Amino acid sequence: MQAVPLRATARPVPSVTAALRAVEALLLGGGQRTARRNAWNSVLEDRRRASDRREAQDVLEAAATRRPRAT
Repeated sequence: MQAVPLRATARPVPSVTAALRAVEALLLGGGQRTARRNAWNSVLEDRRRASDRREAQDVLEAAATRRPRAT
């Protein structure tokens, strides 16, 4: 009997995110999973809007403190 050589298979190592999503899929139903993702997307969108507001406030303050040029 001849031994069959083992092949090294190149499997990609799962990322932490993929592992967490797999655990999430096992523990939570589809509706809860969707609700959590929607909530997180809302948090990210709120942060983006807050950043935009801060930037706009900085621009308005800079424009208000600028002195008009003498002509």
